[in-house]
This record gives sequence, C-alpha cells and structure tokens, in this order.
Amino acid sequence: MSFDIAVALKRGTRRIECRVETGPGLTALFGPSGAGKTSLLDAVAGLLRPTEGRIEVAGHVLFDRRSRVDLRPEQRQCGYVFQDLRLFPHRTVAQNLRFGWNRRTDAVPGLSWDEALDFLGIAPLLDRMPATLSGGEAQRVAIGRALLSAPRFLLLDEPLASVDAGRREEVLRLIERIRDQLKLPILYVSHDRAEVERLADAIVPIG
Repeated sequence: MSFDIAVALKRGTRRIECRVETGPGLTALFGPSGAGKTSLLDAVAGLLRPTEGRIEVAGHVLFDRRSRVDLRPEQRQCGYVFQDLRLFPHRTVAQNLRFGWNRRTDAVPGLSWDEALDFLGIAPLLDRMPATLSGGEAQRVAIGRALLSAPRFLLLDEPLASVDAGRREEVLRLIERIRDQLKLPILYVSHDRAEVERLADAIVPIG
C-alpha cells in the first residue's frame, strides 16, 4: 500500500474529510480548486496537522492521532514540489539543488548528484538564477531539488500550473519517467481530467 490516509482537516472554518487508499505508482487527487487537495498534501508533508485520523505512506506511519504519532516534516522524508515552486530567488540553480542534497540521509538510497542532473537534463542550468528560467526549466529544477533529498515519496501540487503550453509535454514526459523508472510513490494534485487520466495509476476524487 503506497498511501493509506484517513484524516479530517480544518482550514479556517471549513472541515475537510479525506480518504485515500491506493497501491503503488502515481495517485492523483482530482477535483476543483478549493476542494482541499493542497491541504491534504500539506498534511502528508507535516505542514498541516489533522484534527483526527491517520497517515501511512509506503508502510511508514507519519501521523496517528490516537497513538500520538506526529513526525516532524524533516522526519517524513518526502519530496514536495509546490505549485509556486518556491525556488530561492537569490540563489543559483546549483545552490537551490544543494538545499535538497543537504537534506538527504543514509536511510533511503537516492539518485547521485550527477545522476539527477542527467535524469532531469539540468546540468546546463547550474549557474543560472531562477528568474532567468522558463516555466519548464524552473519546474525541472524544483523536481530536482526534491529528488536530490532522497525522498521515500513525492508530493506534486499542480506541477503544470506554471508551465506554458509549449512545455507541458516535456514536463508530462518527465513525470512519466519518474513514475516508471524511479518507482517512487507519488501523490499528485490536479484539476485537469486529461492530465490525471494520462499519468495516474489511481484517481481519488476530492471535493
């Protein structure tokens, strides 16, 4: 079981109940904006504490309200690619990637530095600043930073939102390669039906 999640979340005055139970591969959370998809990713990452429930990913319990288990974000060993990417604007691509690299531990084997650069095709970008990157280039760097942390699983929040139409296919193919070659459990947020039908091994409606 890749994702076994049953939680209740609170955002402002809203209560959101989520249930996700899927096998290996890419699981897409599909639904309209504001339905709670990103809130669920935040809960899995440890950035939002559920009011009740349990989160287990790839056999590791990350949160269990009854058992008082609540791992800190850095203990969860997840790679999170945010919708707005959150690259450090004052740091080069190489320095952004080093941020992920410096978070890795010996607990989970991951791509080496050179393997990640080759896999993502971002070696020529190392000296660039984020402001000079195209949407597709910035997305690959954000994914690279996540992969270099040697995560147990990936969280991808609307990864095509900042990518122009001409670069969408490039990023879609990259996500397919991550899914098929790296075999990491992926929780993927989108409100685009065609996108999730192409990528997902399982689709979970939210909202």
